[in-house]
Amino acid sequence: MKKTHIALLVLIAAAIVVLISYTGDLSSYETIASAKQKEGKFVNLIVKMDKSVPVQYDPVKDPNLLEFNVQDSLGSKIAVVYHNTMPTDMEKSERLVLKGKVQGEHFECSAIVMKCPSKYKDNPNAMKDQPVTLSN
Repeated sequence: MKKTHIALLVLIAAAIVVLISYTGDLSSYETIASAKQKEGKFVNLIVKMDKSVPVQYDPVKDPNLLEFNVQDSLGSKIAVVYHNTMPTDMEKSERLVLKGKVQGEHFECSAIVMKCPSKYKDNPNAMKDQPVTLSN
């Protein structure tokens, strides 16, 4: 074999290793039940806040501790611990995407992405009143 062939095979093997390592970082959305089965592994949850349980946040005492409860679309609930400041208008958000890991009986959240409510939610006919303009 020529040295160029060997170098090419080494580069292809390195590319395969890199691609395989990135597939471990890709994660799909989980339910709370499936996230509990993957305890300690990084997951994404789509949930809504459980407003029957009060949010625990005291910015004077500890501005980097937020505790609240969430519920997924299947009705499962879990407590969430987030070590950062409370996002603005989090309670008004329709859905939350939580990124983190299940640790025991709670979800240790590393990031919160809020899904904003539709601006036409209160008036479903509001879109009909808007003029439509098309441009080329």
